[in-house]
Amino acid sequence: MGHQHNRAALSARPDDALVAAPAVAGMHSLEVEEQRDSVLCVPSSPQAGQPAPLLVALHGAGGLPEGTLSVLQAVADQYAVVVLAPVSRGSTWDGIRNGYGPDVEVIDRSLRRAFEVVLIDQERIGIAGFSDGASYALGLGLANGDLFSHVIAFSPGFVPSAARVGRPRIFISHGVTDRILPIDRTSRHIVPTLQQDGYDVTYLEFDGAHTVPLDIALQAAEWLGWSNLPPG
Repeated sequence: MGHQHNRAALSARPDDALVAAPAVAGMHSLEVEEQRDSVLCVPSSPQAGQPAPLLVALHGAGGLPEGTLSVLQAVADQYAVVVLAPVSRGSTWDGIRNGYGPDVEVIDRSLRRAFEVVLIDQERIGIAGFSDGASYALGLGLANGDLFSHVIAFSPGFVPSAARVGRPRIFISHGVTDRILPIDRTSRHIVPTLQQDGYDVTYLEFDGAHTVPLDIALQAAEWLGWSNLPPG
């Protein structure tokens, strides 16, 4: 039960005592892998002395962190969100094809490293993705709801199976003219099923194809509600 038998479980957690000198703004290779390394994007306007929110951003099939970060860069800077962009070991994420395994391990080590170099607010950690990355974000996010408070899925295909922990809030968007992952076979089934399972789901359909329009990304950022920092 729980994480003991959950191959999608992540063990990394923030620990204030482990944070060394804070990372400077910009892109940082985390050096957790010799090839296809994870990238950490530290915003240019972090809140001095305040723990920062963190968003794990998952690329689509065949993608790389640069593509994911290009969509979220402006959002990250505007809302002072740290973005962690790991890379799948294969052409897509393990949970999409053969079940959870090596990608979970890399993401876990990437999170552990991120927590060592940036002071992260444990109440504001989310996971997001596009296409296959969106499907993987749903599977991994629901399996680690005690770590991720929010899950963002831009144009997902399905929810990979895993034991579920916690009740993260979910944001899903999908283009009505998507030909890669047609909406009638994907999000229009995923959303009501998640709602029936008791999850709080915000769902947006837009007039477009297999993409993440900037206004949708900004609405997702607003939905996170991370711009309002706690007093002190």
